[in-house]
Amino acid sequence: MKKKYSKTQRLVGTAVLVALVIVLQTIGSGIRIGPFTPTLSLVPIIIGAILFGPLTGAILGFVFSVIVLVSVVSGADAGGAIMFSQNAVATVLIVLLKGTLAGFLSGIVVDKLSKNGMTVAVALAAITAPVVNTGIFCIGVILFFYDLISSWGQAAGFENAFAYVVVGLVGINFLVELIIDLILVPVIVRVITALRRSES
Repeated sequence: MKKKYSKTQRLVGTAVLVALVIVLQTIGSGIRIGPFTPTLSLVPIIIGAILFGPLTGAILGFVFSVIVLVSVVSGADAGGAIMFSQNAVATVLIVLLKGTLAGFLSGIVVDKLSKNGMTVAVALAAITAPVVNTGIFCIGVILFFYDLISSWGQAAGFENAFAYVVVGLVGINFLVELIIDLILVPVIVRVITALRRSES
């Protein structure tokens, strides 16, 4: 799908989506489900990856990651701030990787599968982003913050850190992100595609 757009269209489209990521991440930070917020900005990240390819997805994911990192360092994200105070390098690595790879791999999925039909490719891209975003976070906190997560888990009534991460920390949040992405992304891509065809 991305090959049908000119360089100018890609640049303008990417700029618009960057602005949308910033707005959604800023506004969305006020919506909380448990200790974390659903990542509404994954929607424009996935759309960018679908329309313009993996590089655009990675750029949008990186912008999202930088905004998250700012909230972590500033203390606006309380859990992230505690992690940052314990291991700044690991926290920065986790935050930057999870968003950037979520966008990049969504674009890769579309590139590889779009020849067999966009419906399946778009659906799998919409699944890939939250899975990668949440998966890298889960792996990162288990690897680098096991003691901290264990203490949080025990305080919340969980017997082990892994169960707390999967169920208590990101479970509901992940499901909300996945549902939002699966509902909105295919609809928005269809609208954009229809508009593009009407202009050609």
